Amino acid sequence: MFGLLLPAGWRTLGGEATVNRLDADAARQLLTRLVRPTGVRARLFSETGELLGDSEFLSEAGRIHSVLLPPPEAPAAAQAPLTERASDWIARQLSRADRFPEYVERPNPSVRDYPEAASALRGFNASAVRIVADGRLMLSGAVPVQRYKQVLGALVLTRDNRAIAASLRQVRYDMLTIAAAALGITVLLSLYLAGTITQPIVRLARAADEVRLARESRPEIPDLGKRGDEIGDLNDALRSMTDALWQRINTIESFAADVAHELKNPLTSLRSAIEMAARPDLDKERRDRLMVIVMDDINRLNRLISDISDASRLDAELMRGEVKPVDLHGLLADMARHYTISAAQKAGVEVDFRVTANPPFSAHGHDGRYGQVFRNVIDNALSFSPPGSRITVELGREPRGGPFVVTIDDEGPGIPEENLESIFARFYSERPVEHFGQHSGLGLSICRQIMETYGGSIAAINRRAPDGEVLGARFTIRVPAAGSRK
Repeated sequence: MFGLLLPAGWRTLGGEATVNRLDADAARQLLTRLVRPTGVRARLFSETGELLGDSEFLSEAGRIHSVLLPPPEAPAAAQAPLTERASDWIARQLSRADRFPEYVERPNPSVRDYPEAASALRGFNASAVRIVADGRLMLSGAVPVQRYKQVLGALVLTRDNRAIAASLRQVRYDMLTIAAAALGITVLLSLYLAGTITQPIVRLARAADEVRLARESRPEIPDLGKRGDEIGDLNDALRSMTDALWQRINTIESFAADVAHELKNPLTSLRSAIEMAARPDLDKERRDRLMVIVMDDINRLNRLISDISDASRLDAELMRGEVKPVDLHGLLADMARHYTISAAQKAGVEVDFRVTANPPFSAHGHDGRYGQVFRNVIDNALSFSPPGSRITVELGREPRGGPFVVTIDDEGPGIPEENLESIFARFYSERPVEHFGQHSGLGLSICRQIMETYGGSIAAINRRAPDGEVLGARFTIRVPAAGSRK
């Protein structure tokens, strides 16, 4: 149990073995001196519940003093500022002040008016919170006054919450200022992010929708690549993807037109031959010649359709194909041995294989596709090489770990200068009469597509003598070395 032990200045009547009582006059004087500097109102009740002293109505000499009231016509005190009243109203709403009992200032208070004082007279510390009519809270605490463990009275200390409310109000103002600053920063940051991130992404999304819905014209993707951030990277990737998409669409449209054109020629010839062969008055010898033309056109159509099918599947097969090191020397050596036998028997052309590079000969790619490229180029050279001529296949390499260089030279009539690049176009074919209809014109186009997929290249030039005479054609194929492709 806690209580207020009487100091030396408190006058009491009685001793340790007798009944003690407070000296009312001395208690009032000491009460005034103790509580006056603190600004707390103190009330002292006797053990019988009588009010012995009230610090608000006691002078320093312990006498009652009076305070003049303002005249009735005096203006009322100015109201508190609006912000302060609003803050107090919010505080009352948050604190649920209606749950506190009302504080009533009584002219002759007794211990019955203060339950906490009654608890203190029973030897217990107690406290209470009440609400004043103007909205202030009145805080009070009561402790027993004891001497030799005997309760002689109750001391009730009372103070309103204005100082606490002012401190809380200042804290609320500070928190409100911080919240307003945070809100302002958030709004500015949101506007900045909306201008630098959201709007560019919305522009890119709209451009993507325009590309998706486009039918004839090509929509333009906005250029945001100068930003240098992730959105700039996304913009570059989207522009590259769109360019590749339109290029692929144009290629497909061009390929479809070329296929229709190439199929139309043999079909027209085939139709004419069949119509002529169906005439009843046609002699047997002429009909036999027409049937030979029909068979040639059918074989040409079959070859053309097969090559078109291979070319249309080439992209997907190249993407799905496994990439691994290729022994370029072994591949070319085996191919040269094969052509040495077959070319000498069919066309009387010699195939010579030379190596000017040092091992290893490991290339980046796929041996089957590289074999397709070399066969197409050698077959092309055979179709232009006269009997008794030579085709030279040479394997070299560029310095400082560069790509391998495969050159295939023939001794034919060469290539017209204006067609050195167009021979790699689809369906281009310019061959001797005896080879007419045996090639679809897709071979060299497929070769370039394969080499570009693996990071290599293929080109054609004419070999010339010192006097400018054309000695034949040369195809140069650059094959990336294994481990060097980035």
